[in-house]
Amino acid sequence: MKRIYIALLLTLAFSVHAENRPAEVLLFGVFHFANPGRDVIRVDQVDVSTPKNQAYLAELAQRLCDFRPTAILLEFDRADESEMRKQFGDYRSGKMKLGLNENQQIGFRVAEVCGVEKLYGFDESEIGWNAEPLFNYLAKFAPERLEAFNTEVARFQAAEAAAHRSLSLRELLIRANDSEQDRMNKDLYLLTNATGAGLGFEGADATARWWHRNFRMYANIQRYATPGQRVLVVAGQGHTAILRDLLKIDRRVIARDVHQYLSESVPPNRVGNGF
Repeated sequence: MKRIYIALLLTLAFSVHAENRPAEVLLFGVFHFANPGRDVIRVDQVDVSTPKNQAYLAELAQRLCDFRPTAILLEFDRADESEMRKQFGDYRSGKMKLGLNENQQIGFRVAEVCGVEKLYGFDESEIGWNAEPLFNYLAKFAPERLEAFNTEVARFQAAEAAAHRSLSLRELLIRANDSEQDRMNKDLYLLTNATGAGLGFEGADATARWWHRNFRMYANIQRYATPGQRVLVVAGQGHTAILRDLLKIDRRVIARDVHQYLSESVPPNRVGNGF
């Protein structure tokens, strides 16, 4: 009886301690595995469905489980949560095979291995990079800037295509979380940011719309990153490049580095399935 009493006290103490700890957030940037073609940078990319890459993704799910997530946030609209959870249930029960997109290839796998019951959408796609006024202005008043922008996009596409031809899936995911890649991603928006400065601010307004979407997405992360929670966030690098900046600033949460889960060595906290 005394042992049971002590065990209950320890459990209660652990629960209180966990609730008082800041939330931990693991931000995982990816390229879109099944690219819908809406991004500015479009390339023929690596096939994640090969046996080798499927084996790697299964191992990666086990590694990410060492983070012990209590909530998993994926890049889809919150209005689609019911449908996404139905698909996850069908996958767990063997009624559905995984699709190619990262929400399923990473999100579903990790949730199943870790025993996380619910997946949350945190995208805000009704707000986006409103580039039409920007490009109309460039075409009419600054064609040389438009040409410079198109040249830079072509350079990005060539670099992405070369990476997908030569790097492994693990190396591509490391690249998607590289600080220099994040900087170049954000710098592309600054290339046109001065367009219309002092007049209509077409460039700055387009850029602000993109940051606006990501500020909303970060607000959704904050919604779930309450004390004691461990939140895994999986999203395209175009988002995580900005979200990572906000996460570094936010003193109310602890940012965890995804690179330890992408390394070839065993993650430092590996104990069984991570629990």
